[in-house]
Amino acid sequence: MKKLAIVSSHPVQYNAPLFKLLAASGKIRVKVFYTWEQSGKGAKYDPDFGKHIEWDIPLLEGYEYSFVKNTAKDPGSHHFGGLVNPGLNLEIKEWGPDAVLVFGWSYHSHLRCIRHWNGKVPVFFRGDSTLLDERPGVKQWMRRLFLRWMYSHVDRALYVGTNNKQYFLRHGLGGRQLVFAPHAIDNQRFEGPEDLYRPQAMDQRARLGIKEDDVVLLFAGKLEAKKNPLFLLELARRVKDPRLKILIVGNGVLEERLKLEAVGDERIKFLPFFNQQQMPVVYRMGDIFVLPSRGPGETWGLGANEAMASGCAVLLSEKAGGGLDLVDEGVNGIILKPEDWEKGAEWVRELLSDREKLDRMKAASRQRIHLFSYQMIVGAVESIMI
Repeated sequence: MKKLAIVSSHPVQYNAPLFKLLAASGKIRVKVFYTWEQSGKGAKYDPDFGKHIEWDIPLLEGYEYSFVKNTAKDPGSHHFGGLVNPGLNLEIKEWGPDAVLVFGWSYHSHLRCIRHWNGKVPVFFRGDSTLLDERPGVKQWMRRLFLRWMYSHVDRALYVGTNNKQYFLRHGLGGRQLVFAPHAIDNQRFEGPEDLYRPQAMDQRARLGIKEDDVVLLFAGKLEAKKNPLFLLELARRVKDPRLKILIVGNGVLEERLKLEAVGDERIKFLPFFNQQQMPVVYRMGDIFVLPSRGPGETWGLGANEAMASGCAVLLSEKAGGGLDLVDEGVNGIILKPEDWEKGAEWVRELLSDREKLDRMKAASRQRIHLFSYQMIVGAVESIMI
């Protein structure tokens, strides 16, 4: 079998199942080289959540991997100099790859790796950047020049969706160099078993005083400015219907402000961060998943994938990079500007008065998410390896 070396910063809940599936395909051999060596030592502090996080699903099972020595003075994936791995390229060479797939370029070692293997073996790249937050000016022009130079070292880019493809096209990649490998989550884990997840979700709703025929807007994620959770409070102010409930799940810097501004509206409920195994139940507590991001940096919004697989309609901001691909406007959800509260409120009022339409949208989300699967990514990788 041909051998694919994968370079990634650290084990991530969205990538580990993909690596396992690639390894199990039987068509290529993969090994993942993790460059944030220190991440292999357990829980890591997440400044956005304000707590140490250790995912409760296996991230290192079913595939070959190694943690490469990281000599950075301030190790981590939060800055360019946080991943410095002098022995990375030698370790990859000793393994003897037929191609190298690098996740993200904006780390010292990852950029060096791309440059080192260019011209030696095919270099594949995976990233989800978009043009959504670009601001015209000298900095943009200089960044454009740098990125065109950087991507000139890449043979194939695995693009995740429409906005990401436009980004690669703008920076000099095109034609056969671009291979569609959609952003995906473990759909099967979130889709069921329904007879286990649904009763638990309804029980949790009842504990919060949410009735069976209420319509729940759900936000689940970091409570930070980029995610714009204050949008939900504005919707609550504009839609006074008592059947509307707002459920905000997570922790972060805006938590205290959100709770303070929600005082007096008993329809708004808060729950803390939940780990991965509990999330299929959390999403089923909602009817409509809301991701009203204003950016910068909401390159996709994988929570929307999880919510759709769990059976939620979706309301996404146009600043969420995955919106163009995930939302079939009027069929499974809606896309709007980050501060277009009235459009959002009008849509919510419509669904409050037409529960059958809401149910059709929820079913449509589950159907549409099948277009975004790990199996499609595996097929894309195999198509350029074999």
